[in-house]
Amino acid sequence: RGIGRAIALRLAARGARVACVATEASRAQETADQCARHTEGAQAYGCDVADTAAVQALVEQVQKELGGLDLLVNNAGITRDQLLLRMTEEDFDRVIEVNLKGTWNFLKAASRPLMKCKGKVVNITSVVGLTGNAGQANYAASKAGVVGLTKSLAKELAGRGVCVNAIAPGFIATDMTAAIDEKAAEALKSTIPLGRIGAPEDIAAAVEF
Repeated sequence: RGIGRAIALRLAARGARVACVATEASRAQETADQCARHTEGAQAYGCDVADTAAVQALVEQVQKELGGLDLLVNNAGITRDQLLLRMTEEDFDRVIEVNLKGTWNFLKAASRPLMKCKGKVVNITSVVGLTGNAGQANYAASKAGVVGLTKSLAKELAGRGVCVNAIAPGFIATDMTAAIDEKAAEALKSTIPLGRIGAPEDIAAAVEF
């Protein structure tokens, strides 16, 4: 959904075989169906990205069913916003597990097949990981971690021909950000030179590049 759906559709339109991953395959099926209109290979898969063994099994399955792995886009992310004094340990841990460990899990599982074909990785982080944001200590920490992970893996894998990069979106209009009230949205727009909130397609274009 959201950014992930836009990325999948953009790459499928270029002929890429696409593995669409959500927590449950049924939640990615509609996107996979849309991708299938443009490409021969589009499949929906279900996986908890925080589960290391499940991610490894999924990466192996994708290679068998789609004929390899050339590009990894780590986009899975959740928010559980709360001020530090009210944030529970569970809310902190789960955001780190999904956003940061989930990215690490897929990098770990996909690195060998990507080295074989000199593939590419694009990690979706966030501007919040660079600036911080009140009420998002867990999310900001997870996204800052993805920045550090990206820079480290870029240095590790470059010698094997694998390009590892990241995109740090600002506020993007998706169902995950739809909860923000209209007044706050207008205030946010006033800080953006273009005068509009970003769209998922903006990020998809950057991934394609």
